[in-house]
Amino acid sequence: MPRQSNTHTALPEHPDMSHEEHTRQLGYRRICGIDEAGRGPLAGPVMAAAVILPQGYALEGLNDSKKLTAKRREQLFEHLMNDDSVMKCIASAGVEEIDELNILRATHLAMRRAARGLPQPPDFCLIDGLAVPGFPIPSQNLVKGDARCLSIAAASILAKVSRDRYMLELDALYPQYGFARHAGYGTKAHMQAIQQYGITPHHRRSFAPVAQMELPLGF
Repeated sequence: MPRQSNTHTALPEHPDMSHEEHTRQLGYRRICGIDEAGRGPLAGPVMAAAVILPQGYALEGLNDSKKLTAKRREQLFEHLMNDDSVMKCIASAGVEEIDELNILRATHLAMRRAARGLPQPPDFCLIDGLAVPGFPIPSQNLVKGDARCLSIAAASILAKVSRDRYMLELDALYPQYGFARHAGYGTKAHMQAIQQYGITPHHRRSFAPVAQMELPLGF
């Protein structure tokens, strides 16, 4: 099994498949990349995606979601979702689970759900960020993996776009909160809306900025 990768190294200009190829040389075949979106916001779920790219896969512009414009993320999302050669699953942990488990454990739960939801079970997982204790599939963590590993970069796009679309749906239900603009993050405008209208069922009541207000549900 590859060693855990916790050190920060010089980042390549673009993610590639060197980590997948190295893992494949160790005898693994179905190697998935996993990333999440939405750990920091005050509202909405945390989402995770797991992606298995075919060997030698190439898609122009595929990169860490944070380095892409919203328009380009949407284009790449549609391409990945419509490509039958790409195995993928998008999963989430809701606000109730976040409040019950804490955000780190809820994030790990969403990651496990994504990996287990793939059309074929992965042999090995490359996971963005720090190590995930007790992950049920052999795995390696990669700090800044979305900038280094192509399958993690693909997962970052699927998770990010899926969550952004979810927050757009919430914005239609609660337009006074501005979810379409800040995606649930604790911006000044968001905090002012909470002070004025209270919190919704989609706010994370265990997060300090929400809990400290001690406001009843606004809806």
